[in-house]
Amino acid sequence: MQGILYALVPMIAWGSIGFVSNKIGGSAKQQTLGMTLGAFVFALIVFLIRQPHLTVPIFTIGFIAGVLWSVGQSGQFHSMKYMGVSVASPLSSGFQLVLGGLIGAIVFHEWTQQIQFVLGFLAMLLLMIGFYFSSKQDPENVQKKPASHMTKGLIALSYSTIGYVVYVILLNNLSGLWFNIHFDTLTIILPMSIGMIFGAVLLAGGKIKIETVVFKNMFVGFMWGIGNVFMLLAAATAGNAIAFSFSQLGVIISTFCGILFLGEKKTKKELRYIFIGTILFIIGAILLAYVKSRG
Repeated sequence: MQGILYALVPMIAWGSIGFVSNKIGGSAKQQTLGMTLGAFVFALIVFLIRQPHLTVPIFTIGFIAGVLWSVGQSGQFHSMKYMGVSVASPLSSGFQLVLGGLIGAIVFHEWTQQIQFVLGFLAMLLLMIGFYFSSKQDPENVQKKPASHMTKGLIALSYSTIGYVVYVILLNNLSGLWFNIHFDTLTIILPMSIGMIFGAVLLAGGKIKIETVVFKNMFVGFMWGIGNVFMLLAAATAGNAIAFSFSQLGVIISTFCGILFLGEKKTKKELRYIFIGTILFIIGAILLAYVKSRG
């Protein structure tokens, strides 16, 4: 029970990032920089309290992972501007699950049993159908997003997904398999946060208006850091499968908060579409977690 309670924290913290940041406001560049600054302050506090042993290889891996993460987060914030939080959030999480699952199964041979392939591909099918319903628009919606906005949003989600998935693969697979570097989340979080800031500035081309809204978005960085700590606690007490599946369910929060609090108007048809898409997404995410647990 304690592990499940731990797992609820990253679900709420990470699931609320898109909603809270868009409620605070600012451009996607300002949101990304503010979040990375908050993450750095949080990581520095953790580092001073825990005082882990940082080596040059660990710092390098963490820094590169942070740059990749910034690509993912920047793309996600941009997609939210074009598509809305309630559409971009489930698509982003779903794309990550499908691409990450396929790479894990094909490249790293994480699926070895027949049941894993059957349930894994079933989960991905459910996720893709969920994508369709989550992004489906009603022609009668007066706030319907223009086709050009949807295209720009999908482009942003594409490079966002690549950044996020490669960042996860680097930390979870390549660091150990290729470089024989091992660490825990609380050790690598500081160099990663430094890479996040570097990536945010690099992606913005140095052109970010340093306004109050940037510092307000630091709160989102603290949410990210808290989610990381409790994800680690959840994995240690309830197992990786529970921690992983619960963290993905945060998409429910971002989807419905976008509708309820950000003024993203939906018709009755679109609400039904989103409900169907969300249910399919939940089932798919839980199935993938189960497949992962059998590896």
